[in-house]
Amino acid sequence: MLMKNDWENQKVTNFRRLESRTLMVPFADRETALFGNKTQSPFRKTLSGSWKFQLFPDVRSVQKEFYLEDADLSDWDDIVVPSMWQMEGYGVPHYTNSKYPFPIDPPNVPVENPTGCYVRDFEIPENWDGKRIILTFRGVDSFFYVWVNGKKAGMSKGSRIVSEFDITEFVNVGTNVIAVQVMKWSDATYLEDQDMWWLSGIFREVSLTAEAVVSIYDAVTEASLEKDFKTGNLSVEAILCNIGKAVKGYTVTAELFDAENSPVFKDGVSAAVTMKSGETKSVKLKFPALKDCAAWTAETPNLYTLLISIRDAKKNILEVRTLKVGFRNVEIKNGNILVNGKRIMIYGVNRHEFHTDLGRAVTFEAMLEDLLQMKRHNINAIRTSHYTDHPEFYDLCDQYGFYVMAEADLETHGFMYTEGMNPTMWKEWETPIVERGTRMVKSFRNHACIFSWSMGNEAGWGCNTAKMIKEVRAIDPSRPIHYERDTKMEGADIFSQMYPRPDMWKKNAEPYTGKYPALLCEYGHAMGNGPGGLQDYFDTFEANKNMQGGFIWEWCDHGIRTWNEDRQEYFAYGGDFGEYPNDGNFVADGLVFPDKTPSPGLVEYKKVIAPVKVARGKRKGEIAISNFYDFINLDHLVCYWSLNENGKPIQSGLMLLPEIPARTTKMVKEPCKLPKNLKPGAEYFLNLTFQLGKDTIWAKCGHEIAWGQIQLAVAPALPASGITDVIFAEENDDLIQVRANETLYQFDKAYGTLNAWERNNVPLILKGPELNFWRAYTDNDKPLMLPKWKLAGYDHMMSRTESVKLIKNKKSVKVQILTRIAPPGYHRWGIKAEYLYDFAADGSFTLTVSGKFQTEYNYAGAKAEMNIVTGIETLPPLPRIGLTMRVPGEFSNASWYGLGPGEAYSDTKTAQKVGYYKMPVDAMFTNYVRPQENGNRHETRRMAIYDVKMCGLMVAGTPYFDFSAKHCTDQALDEAKHPHEIAPDDAVTLNLDWKQCGIGSGSCGPIPDEKYQIPAEDFSFSMKFRGLGPDELNDDSFFTLI
Repeated sequence: MLMKNDWENQKVTNFRRLESRTLMVPFADRETALFGNKTQSPFRKTLSGSWKFQLFPDVRSVQKEFYLEDADLSDWDDIVVPSMWQMEGYGVPHYTNSKYPFPIDPPNVPVENPTGCYVRDFEIPENWDGKRIILTFRGVDSFFYVWVNGKKAGMSKGSRIVSEFDITEFVNVGTNVIAVQVMKWSDATYLEDQDMWWLSGIFREVSLTAEAVVSIYDAVTEASLEKDFKTGNLSVEAILCNIGKAVKGYTVTAELFDAENSPVFKDGVSAAVTMKSGETKSVKLKFPALKDCAAWTAETPNLYTLLISIRDAKKNILEVRTLKVGFRNVEIKNGNILVNGKRIMIYGVNRHEFHTDLGRAVTFEAMLEDLLQMKRHNINAIRTSHYTDHPEFYDLCDQYGFYVMAEADLETHGFMYTEGMNPTMWKEWETPIVERGTRMVKSFRNHACIFSWSMGNEAGWGCNTAKMIKEVRAIDPSRPIHYERDTKMEGADIFSQMYPRPDMWKKNAEPYTGKYPALLCEYGHAMGNGPGGLQDYFDTFEANKNMQGGFIWEWCDHGIRTWNEDRQEYFAYGGDFGEYPNDGNFVADGLVFPDKTPSPGLVEYKKVIAPVKVARGKRKGEIAISNFYDFINLDHLVCYWSLNENGKPIQSGLMLLPEIPARTTKMVKEPCKLPKNLKPGAEYFLNLTFQLGKDTIWAKCGHEIAWGQIQLAVAPALPASGITDVIFAEENDDLIQVRANETLYQFDKAYGTLNAWERNNVPLILKGPELNFWRAYTDNDKPLMLPKWKLAGYDHMMSRTESVKLIKNKKSVKVQILTRIAPPGYHRWGIKAEYLYDFAADGSFTLTVSGKFQTEYNYAGAKAEMNIVTGIETLPPLPRIGLTMRVPGEFSNASWYGLGPGEAYSDTKTAQKVGYYKMPVDAMFTNYVRPQENGNRHETRRMAIYDVKMCGLMVAGTPYFDFSAKHCTDQALDEAKHPHEIAPDDAVTLNLDWKQCGIGSGSCGPIPDEKYQIPAEDFSFSMKFRGLGPDELNDDSFFTLI
């Protein structure tokens, strides 16, 4: 019988790998341990840097005995470790969501199994002689062997879990050689199907540590609070390891220091140690109760430093190690997760480890930048989707204050969940699955930030996940366990789902009220433009007792920075490297773009979850300020206010905030007074901004945490000016012309369009307004709404002119255009549309557009229903109803009064405030990784678009409209895969919408709620237009010209 390869044998998970533990750097003395960092330890060396490297197409091709000290590697390349070899030009990245990139045949993998081999020298100094030498790998994808000085020192699986090996017997003082063989595919790959790029290599730091003969191998802390939540209790279990002779009279001591590194207690706590040769012993130490303990929460991430030292019988320090300790309690009570006795809300994100240039080989600086961005956007929680993160990431979460749902390195989504058809259901896969949970817990159980253990993601439910829960709970009973696929709540402590609508989430979670907390482990799929409806989720969370928020999917677009032949930069996604199978741009689904700049979705999320909300008070002259923090008041914030008239500040000041405890609301007096004489037609808003009053470790003084806006008044507009200039109108068989106040309009009677509009002989349009029902589809439109839209023919609507009439009398001049708009092909429905232009003597006009849907069509006396051929019984909601027109490309600047400054739609408008804004047209464009509908400005009262001479046109709503302006067409957006492929246009496409469909999160979740959809029903709307001559437009005339 042939022996199985290690990489195709799930029963073999390691060779010589040490038991998982908390990573602690050994120091030589207390002072360096307390005040220094890992680089200052004389007992730690990094092996990051340049290694010799060769990539072989399969295992059989690997150079024989490359791991020997005298192997000839003269033709090998150099590679930087840590890195992922595909990101260094060896092979190509490959993206799939859930499907495996090779045939499913567990535990077997393809013979074509790219294998990367690494070799480098390292030095063992003389002061390490006689110590225990530990080799630590923090992340290797997906399977590896390691040799030291030609001898096999270990093997491990579990790509994103720390693997350590004792290499003492293999090394010598002086120069040594380490060799590593990494294989792209292994049986472990079946457990790591995690919706991300398939990338390979040594992608986290490799290091060496020299440990004392009697060393502090591990430590387990329990830092809790008493019922008053002010008194802290700390116990420490020090796990000692003796690799030498029997010892006695040794002492292990634990000391506690505060944030300023001052001792908390005069003396530490100690215990005598006697150990046999080769023994591992647990020593328990308990501190006295700590009064006035500074508790840890995500809002108050107070940390203490625990220093553990071991001394020999002569009181010589052998080794010192440190841990950060946060005192906090986590429990489930009455169906709620409580931290320090209080219900918390999780305003979280799912976070993959990703860097656009490095893949998963993220640097410390990149990790920190992620957390700083999150903190500045009010995010307080992270799910480590879907694996254990870099060990230093948890340190940063402790320090900066995040609730972490720590997830095991497990996903088998490609098997789906049919009974008996998933590795989690196969007893022979128990060991590799269960140890992914237990290794995680043993590695990270000392972190205050971790409030819950998650057993993995989308791996079905079976005997192995049940066993994992049991073993994890035995190691750490202090934290609740999450696993979304435990749909019957057989072992998990948290009821969890993915992507339900808010109303369905309420319905599904309601039966668990008082029993289990309800968390959405994934919602708000942030792919492309979106996610929409976040405000509705927030309102649902806040209104239901057992709901405690959730985690947006996800933090970052996983686009890989790439250049085309012309050196144009873009972000690549699935399929761009020719890989098959692939799942396209489904990998670009984050709140930040690949370069970590915030998307409109992140801006929206920040406002939705802002910890301060304002609203009108119940009594006149009052405003309500609500504190949505769970623990702290608002003393750290400063509130500035301004009274704005049509977006311009006319009063401003500083408002002193009263004491507003967490989760309470206080009424305060409005800080401003409206002018006695309101400007006709003006809107008056009170704007408040809540900013940091001093620097923090994550943002500077003045950083805005939250803002609010309250409308105080709308002044009646003055009657229209009585300009009595003559309006000239004439027509012939082909054209209608209208002239008024140096403005010319010309209509083509055959096509039923406004084909010319001039002001002072300057052309203002290239193509006049026409009804428009289509938008460049968003990623959230694509799966569910786009097929229906295309089936209905919305993407190819065609217009036929029925009549064009000039209607003149002594009081008015109007042009009426009647058309029928319908799609080509087999469709039997259409829209009877009317455009009614009503001209004023000042050269402006009001355009009223109406449409009546015809869902059956009469022809030659026969009645044909729309569903005869198309299969549609009712027309689906529309992408938009509005006007589109083309204006000269020189009209490259826009001003508007309405929501802004960023893009917004009916279900993504929370983050935008009413104001007066100016912006270049190109700056209004959002460069999503895959081009799509973008740049919409919502609830606009009026707007202008113009050139450098201020020539252009204005539009006013009755009362509101949406608009967007782009140097490209919607068709060009639909056709392009990447921004650099968008066909440029010399003209500007100006869309003026009565309504546009909401965004939703239908790429992997619900479509927009019905209230954000546009039903296929009769419609009517009006907008007012005016041409702009040179220098007519300024900040004052903007509000008076029309």
